[in-house]
Amino acid sequence: MNSTTYEEAGLWVSLSLVPGLGNQGICQLLAAFGSPEKIYGASHQQLRDIVPAAVVSEIAKGPDFALQGMVSAWLQQPNNHFVTLADASYPQSLLDIPNPPPFLYAKGRLELLNVPSIAVVGSRNASPQGEKNAEEFSAALSRQGLCIVSGMALGIDGAAHRGALRASGATIAVVGTGMDVVYPARHRNLAHQIAEHGLIISEFALGTPSRAQNFPRRNRIISGLSQGCLVVEASLQSGSLITARLAVEQGREVFAIPGSIHSPQAKGCHQLIKQGAKLVDDMQDILDEMKWSARAIPAAFMVDQPGDVQQEEPLLEVIGYDPVSMDILAARSGLTMERLSAMLLMLELEGKVSTLPGGRFQRIA
Repeated sequence: MNSTTYEEAGLWVSLSLVPGLGNQGICQLLAAFGSPEKIYGASHQQLRDIVPAAVVSEIAKGPDFALQGMVSAWLQQPNNHFVTLADASYPQSLLDIPNPPPFLYAKGRLELLNVPSIAVVGSRNASPQGEKNAEEFSAALSRQGLCIVSGMALGIDGAAHRGALRASGATIAVVGTGMDVVYPARHRNLAHQIAEHGLIISEFALGTPSRAQNFPRRNRIISGLSQGCLVVEASLQSGSLITARLAVEQGREVFAIPGSIHSPQAKGCHQLIKQGAKLVDDMQDILDEMKWSARAIPAAFMVDQPGDVQQEEPLLEVIGYDPVSMDILAARSGLTMERLSAMLLMLELEGKVSTLPGGRFQRIA
């Protein structure tokens, strides 16, 4: 649960729900008094020097003990944590953004909060190719030692998490609900996998349902945790464009994958590129822009690798150095077309294979 006690966690949450206070007000009070306990113990006059009288009256009512009990019960469950601005494990990258969350509920591998990360976001109504791109880019970037951050939404977000899970396992899902609410419900199994191998975090109180106004707040954390933001596929109305804008405001790199000029799901990415986002069609474009070199992934982050990852290097030997078709590769390798296609895309993203006219492939020396 980190260094914060159950009682202290309840005080932090009670303070966050004081009407009219907000994150900025909490930070001002913390700067003056040092902890929620001392804030609740301060006199009216001391508080009035910092926040409005109406807020002082709300604080004077004291903490919500029922809420404290709810938070305490949640924290006693395995692998649950509560991280505050006062904790060493609070993500350093969030300290650099405007309006950082005073605390985070977390479930899973807490150490991921402070490893190099990249956000991978995009449309909920993604095309099959968009989801495939998100999953393969995320897997490839994950193998380079980067943690994949996304929002666990349908479409691109879910694909990004799946890609990271089948690579290093290092992925963070930032959710816009309370930690005891799984949204969307169909991602329940995905949420369990992320909690086991990665990390799920939220700044919202337990029991908070899905609300439209919460997702822009969630998006500032997605971009804030990351060194860069990759938008895979997005319409002009996509919420991922909010994440990209926040990334720019926070001084992060923004990348976008282009698509068909006829696809509504590509127009958001094209707009970002016109506005200065880096056009990418290869993982190396991102690594070069971020000045990131491949690093060993800590053993603690590794998960069991699926068979296609283990077979990529042998597949390179099967390809040889002459152009070869899918049919010939399938015959040589004994792989299904679906498995072979996925592996070839991964090798292409890693810069090991190029696609030639006529549907042929060639190994890059």
